[in-house]
Amino acid sequence: MNEKTEPDSGNSSAGLFAKLKKYLRNPFFIKTTTVAEVSEFLENARQSNVIDKEAQIMANKALRLGDTSVKEIMVPKVEMITVAIDEPATSYIERIIQSGHSRYPVLGKGMDEVSGILLAKDLLPILSSGQTKFNIEDMLRKPNVVPETKKADSLLEEFKQDRSHLAIVVDEYGAISGLVTIEDILEELVGEIEDEHDNEEEELIQITENEFIADAKLDIESFEEHFEVSVGDLDVETIGGLMISKLGVLPKINDEITLGNMKLKVAAADKRKIKKIGISISSG
Repeated sequence: MNEKTEPDSGNSSAGLFAKLKKYLRNPFFIKTTTVAEVSEFLENARQSNVIDKEAQIMANKALRLGDTSVKEIMVPKVEMITVAIDEPATSYIERIIQSGHSRYPVLGKGMDEVSGILLAKDLLPILSSGQTKFNIEDMLRKPNVVPETKKADSLLEEFKQDRSHLAIVVDEYGAISGLVTIEDILEELVGEIEDEHDNEEEELIQITENEFIADAKLDIESFEEHFEVSVGDLDVETIGGLMISKLGVLPKINDEITLGNMKLKVAAADKRKIKKIGISISSG
């Protein structure tokens, strides 16, 4: 007698692998079931050795992109490095050289008017030829403007389709609230990429009796409690945010603010954010 053997409906590795391919063919855009259900399935797959722990973690992070709005991961407006449409070339070229980014929002005469996106590489032929006069409008790329409520997975799909890397984020009134890049979304999946010199450290380290080094991510409540100070009614969550709010721009190394008898100075920063802040307290 020839009996047909029914394939395992889900408990075997083969069955799990088939289901895995079905659900994770494009892990950024799973819409067929809930995140909780797929997360449970991924855990079963890991326990059956279909996928390893790292793959499970990555897939779960990808799933949660569908619940993450661009507002949650964007670079806020106060930290944006922009170019004004009527700004002298000598001014913004110097800014581009110093910041080192590859793309810059170009704002119109109104601060919430986005004229386009300037790619630094488009300036290279002009600069190398020695030209001093050119029309920036001729080099602008069409801006991708998205609402704060847009989901990260959907924006990632747009980035893939149009091969863009940056979008301007606007609030419900059309005012610019920030920008988001493809790197911001990918960091939600793989975490921040650190070099070999980066180490996990305490958020607040005392150097001397009156000198400290703080991580810019130190939350403002811990800062106020430790130093018995108040930042007032400023709407900030970290001491990095405190410095940005006080200075009105993304601070650079050695930029400083004063808070009572305290001086806060940027000790380490990269092109996009503050990393470490030195805190000194006057004994006078």
